Amino acid sequence: MAEWRTATLRELVSLQRGQSYKSAFLDEPGPWLLGLGTIGRNGGFRGENLRTYGGPTAANILLGPGDLYVSLKDVTHAADLLGAVAMVPVELGSARLTQDTIRLDVDDALVDQRYLYWLLRSPAYRAHCKALGTGTTNLDLSRDDFLRFPFRLPSRTGQEAIADVLGALDEKIAANTRLATTADDLASSIFMRAVHGLEFSAQTFADVARVGGGGTPKSAVSEYWVGDVLWLTPTDVTALPGPYISSTKRTISEAGLQSISSALYDPGAIFMTSRATIGAFALAEAPMAVNQGFIVVEPLDESLRYWLFHEMRSRVGEFLDHANGATFMELSRGNFKKLPVRLAAPEVMTRFNETARVLHARASAALTENRALTAMRDALLPQLMSGRLRVRDAVDAIESGSLPESVSTSEPGAMTPTPAATPTTVEGSTLR
Repeated sequence: MAEWRTATLRELVSLQRGQSYKSAFLDEPGPWLLGLGTIGRNGGFRGENLRTYGGPTAANILLGPGDLYVSLKDVTHAADLLGAVAMVPVELGSARLTQDTIRLDVDDALVDQRYLYWLLRSPAYRAHCKALGTGTTNLDLSRDDFLRFPFRLPSRTGQEAIADVLGALDEKIAANTRLATTADDLASSIFMRAVHGLEFSAQTFADVARVGGGGTPKSAVSEYWVGDVLWLTPTDVTALPGPYISSTKRTISEAGLQSISSALYDPGAIFMTSRATIGAFALAEAPMAVNQGFIVVEPLDESLRYWLFHEMRSRVGEFLDHANGATFMELSRGNFKKLPVRLAAPEVMTRFNETARVLHARASAALTENRALTAMRDALLPQLMSGRLRVRDAVDAIESGSLPESVSTSEPGAMTPTPAATPTTVEGSTLR
């Protein structure tokens, strides 16, 4: 700890707020815009909400790969976005900043920019931001409160070593995510080629599968809740990085299960959200019940499982056309059951089912490993940032897939990770 010193953000960075943009030029050819929607809860870059801007821009708020930007506002009042940081990815190139975000101009002589990124994702920093947010409608963090965050700063060499360890884990997580997305997309592409030119058959979803739904136990009956039965809600599915579900935020008891109209669905069941958000999908990887926001499909013939999964995903637009409702749109099970299904020759569907099964198994395994890697990263982060854990010990933990005994899992942000599916290495090679 001799090379560590006390510092504040004010010593290391200066801030520059983004500008407002006219909506008429949004999505026109031009630079990418980086705003609140491109920062993940508790930090990290999100690319699914990127938009372009084709109007006039100010050159002094241009960001490039590796630059950091921060949200000093949270419109959800949950404070998860307050002070959250993102780094511009290399593949994005240059981008512009919106008025709800702040660019960090980093003093490179004092701090490694990658180390600063991880510092701003640490539990201590997140707690600082949440404690100081103010506002009734939206939460805001003042520049002064942001800049006075105190922390222990290691030497430049120490900063780079810590950033290398955490960055390697993040790169492996990103690589796994790309693998999972590619495998899923490939399965979808193969399916679309298989159904090209196919007419609807005389058979409906009700003819080729059991079509079920779910329900919610009475909230006032405490013995219905917090049991051993996984209980799925649409928010569990819409938050997934891929269409695979093995755990749920809430559980119910056996008595709770008996009180509702949901079966305990077997692994492999196809879950589709059917109200408000229609057409979010997941494949069950553990037995679970569902609430009333789902249509659940269980193929009568196992060789049709992935065929029906991709058939359903390819027809969400049509499902929306059959939805109705005054308060929110809902696709009823009755309407869904009557819809015809595209069916190919049995050997074509069997061959596709086996190919898709392999691809989805690879995607699911990659995302499962990501959960272990994320837990490892989140447990190591506060330990490395405080100096309680040496970089060498962190590398050993990653390669062994288990945390050292000295790492406390009771402090904020620390978790006990599941061992990774394969060993990983940091120094001298990329995580594999």
